[in-house]
Amino acid sequence: MTEVFVDSNVFLRFYAGDDTEQGKTAEAIFVKAKNGGIKLLCGPPVFFEVAWTLKAWAKWPNDRILETLKAMTAVPNMTLLDEEIVVHAIALAQETGQEFADSYIAAAVRTRGARLATFNRKHFAKLGVPLYRGVDILAAENALPEVRRTGFDDRGLDLRNTGSS
Repeated sequence: MTEVFVDSNVFLRFYAGDDTEQGKTAEAIFVKAKNGGIKLLCGPPVFFEVAWTLKAWAKWPNDRILETLKAMTAVPNMTLLDEEIVVHAIALAQETGQEFADSYIAAAVRTRGARLATFNRKHFAKLGVPLYRGVDILAAENALPEVRRTGFDDRGLDLRNTGSS
């Protein structure tokens, strides 16, 4: 069976309805998948793009965006890469009123049992994310003078800015 990765613009045309012709084509893709003619694939970057576009361009409210993302997870005959984290992120965003991107980060941290290094501590604390802090930060800061002086970390990786001036 043919596998087709669905890009954000296909979902956007289908849900936003801003382009009738492309919207019909998007619908035909989803119907063909539902009928078993093709197998769809999708991944987290598509969800980020859809959420950002619906917010920035279409000016949709967060709750409507999250409902759309939730509907995307239920498209018949579609494999969603990283599905557990995407679904958890949507639920977390709906529960907390936060945006999808930060909720995805929080869901990934929770799923992995990790901690988050961020300067946006208040925001992520609202999402119940364990933060990387205290002794951990001091230990990391102790490594920085050597990197600043030589441009290399303890593994020999060049961490200097290599961009052209």
